[in-house]
Amino acid sequence: MIDPRTLPDPLPIEPLASPPDVDVVLPGSKSITNRALVCAALAEGRSVLRGALFADDTRAMLGVLEGLGISTRADEATATIEVDGCGGHLPGTEAHVDANQSGTTARFAVPLAALGEVPVVVDAHPQMRGRPMGDQFAALRSMGVTITELGEPDRLPARITGPIDGAETSLPGDTSSQFITGLLLAGGASSMQVALTTEPISRPYIEMTGAVMRSFGAAVDDDGDRRWRVGGGYVGTDYRVEPDASAASYFLAAAAITGGRVRIDGLGRNALQGDVAFAEVLGEMGCRVDLGPDHVEVSGRASRGVEVDLSDISDTAPTLAVVAAFAESPTRVDGIGFIRDKESDRVAGPVTELRRAGVDAEERDDGFVIRPAGLPNPATFATYDDHRMAMAFSLVGLVVAGIEISDPGCVAKTFPGFFQALDQLR
Repeated sequence: MIDPRTLPDPLPIEPLASPPDVDVVLPGSKSITNRALVCAALAEGRSVLRGALFADDTRAMLGVLEGLGISTRADEATATIEVDGCGGHLPGTEAHVDANQSGTTARFAVPLAALGEVPVVVDAHPQMRGRPMGDQFAALRSMGVTITELGEPDRLPARITGPIDGAETSLPGDTSSQFITGLLLAGGASSMQVALTTEPISRPYIEMTGAVMRSFGAAVDDDGDRRWRVGGGYVGTDYRVEPDASAASYFLAAAAITGGRVRIDGLGRNALQGDVAFAEVLGEMGCRVDLGPDHVEVSGRASRGVEVDLSDISDTAPTLAVVAAFAESPTRVDGIGFIRDKESDRVAGPVTELRRAGVDAEERDDGFVIRPAGLPNPATFATYDDHRMAMAFSLVGLVVAGIEISDPGCVAKTFPGFFQALDQLR
């Protein structure tokens, strides 16, 4: 695999000679890999993860586990990771761990560190240091965990000193599902009740967490509203990671803007990842969608705009913005104001970049409106050190000549082989 950080910057994207008609093979899910790594780390016995993703975010999680004294053995060639679990009891050495730019790693590492009785400093890349942590900090403090910020209030870096001395906590649900997931993953090692004071955003990600936890033997009781009870401990498991549904969105979108056909096996209506629902949005836009139990296929153009709430599949918002620019009527996206605090402002960014290409795009507090009128113009797109912006706006270059992507290396965060995978469409 070519390291994307060695690619030309900006990177020219060559238009397709004809619409794709392909079956695309994708790497494992980042979200599932990192959840499974935490379950395996806390399990009794050895686990094997198969089809695991190897990218900056998952390497960050592996680094955190190693820093906490968990033994792992990774084989990138076979996409396999072995983990020797600690049986819910961290080895108990003081540590300084780095989540890098990974939101999942940061929000999972803090409750994980709180299971121990010795101080652990959780730090991160400056980009991640700027993202909020306050809701999760407050929830853990309510259970007796001492958290000392070493920089800005409610931000990393922070010193975490456990143990968790309590079995019940609450927090808002409308900031980040990662806060909730991190608490549930830690709680599965013993017993915890997590209640939300507001409606959760990205509920499918919380449901995914529960499904992974159950696969490792933990009990997860979801009352269907805003309360979860977890516990029982984890057991070592041989676990298969399904392909990444967020990554799949770019390839399904490629079919939608070219009128071609793309099929992905291993993902379908039985997938753990809610982002597979992006295919249904493309169906509303005029594509033909075949969503089987274990496959998804999109064909034909997304010719009409939609009005859609993407709060449950917000990672696909930049991708939909690009698809909307090739439709024949306006698209309005709502419910995604919270993604302004992701790796970049994913409301303002897509609007700014589409305008750069001559597309009429309008930013709203909670989303955006795209009013297409012909093809986008040639442009060099800024990516804001955000992998999803880079991958989404690369799609424009499959149709429009003269498209370049600045800082293409940022895709290493979750999909280092993205540009090679894009060549599958050729």
